[in-house]
Amino acid sequence: MGLPIRTLTIEVVGGPDQGRSHTADGETVTVGTAESNELRLADPTVSRYHLELSRKGDRVAVADLGSTNGTAVGTALLERGTVAPGTVLTLGRTSLRVGDGPTRTVSLHDSGALGPLRGQSAPMRRLMAQILRAARTDASVLLQGESGTGKELIARALHDESPRAKKPFVTLDCGVISPGLVASELFGHERGAFTGAERRHIGVFERAQGGTLFLDEIGELSPALQTALLGVLERRRFRRLGGSEELSVDVRVISATHRDLRAEVNANTFRLDLYYRLAVVRLEVPPLHQRVEDIPLLVEHFLSEAGYTGPLSALVPSPLMATLLAHRWPGNVRELRNYAEAILAMGEPPALEQAAGGSGAAQASSPPAPSVALPLERGYREARQKVLEDFEVQFLKALMERAGTNVSLAARLAQMDRSYLIDLLHRHHLR
Repeated sequence: MGLPIRTLTIEVVGGPDQGRSHTADGETVTVGTAESNELRLADPTVSRYHLELSRKGDRVAVADLGSTNGTAVGTALLERGTVAPGTVLTLGRTSLRVGDGPTRTVSLHDSGALGPLRGQSAPMRRLMAQILRAARTDASVLLQGESGTGKELIARALHDESPRAKKPFVTLDCGVISPGLVASELFGHERGAFTGAERRHIGVFERAQGGTLFLDEIGELSPALQTALLGVLERRRFRRLGGSEELSVDVRVISATHRDLRAEVNANTFRLDLYYRLAVVRLEVPPLHQRVEDIPLLVEHFLSEAGYTGPLSALVPSPLMATLLAHRWPGNVRELRNYAEAILAMGEPPALEQAAGGSGAAQASSPPAPSVALPLERGYREARQKVLEDFEVQFLKALMERAGTNVSLAARLAQMDRSYLIDLLHRHHLR
């Protein structure tokens, strides 16, 4: 099954690349000097990833990707907005005219389910079709999308549909680990490698041997760890911390982030060569407000997973469903899941503003955030480590209280790998 889409054409009407043009294969085009752009320019006043253009009905959406010199329409700088076809954009010394391209057909998945994923909307069925195509290859995949959109479920689907399906699927959330421990979690360590290393620890690369490694929030890696990760991906070999033996690794890497790493590359906070390695295939995960027609299906699915066997209308009557369809859902699918579980637990719908990820009144009634004392009498590194440890203890205590000591629920609420959460609880003597 296919979906007709309108595409774009881009003409370079001024600057060093004048005379060049590009007709898009899909609805989105990136422009810049890096080689992975659909339209690659030589103008040195254009950033590596300068802007992204996409179709929005009869208009063209323009998103500047944190470029150095900006994107202008006439005398006005434009960070995000829409323009009419025929508009001329200025990037450094380059001028581009955006216009209508031919209509093309893109593939849609033939059902509303793929592994753990659910969705009847065109954006989700298109994503499912992309997942199936990517799963057949061994290419690295970068998942880009807002928090709560289900990137880990997509990574799981990529693994389950791949030739590596019978091998391990291992997750590491780079955003919830103390920076000093990330290298150990990635590569493992030998006993005595550092203070507190009382036994050998096997890292995620070793545990995922032959299978898939999912690195969530990859944009949180420090520059030093970005370099180390790049080395492993290029050589497919690594050493445990404190070890001398070089280990070979056969792992497919899927990474995810809520940031736009292209802007991080422009800001020199993320390595361009690592981005190339990670984003061989780049999949955009749509936020829930762009696929509202999936909300009834998702609510029914979440209630069923929680053990509800009655009709959907008994818990979510039509007026309430209309309210859910109109809500913005800043927490995306995760917020909707929590809301559905709250309906089932309480037997009635909570005020929507009080659902997980809500705003306004919910924020006003939320308990104050735990405070962490700053040990200013210590040196920077020691103080930083102490603050991180204190934060972890306070966060874990509040998390387990919220989850009623249920580790699986706590891991889901905190968006953490369950085994890593258990390790943290043991480390801080909370379990």
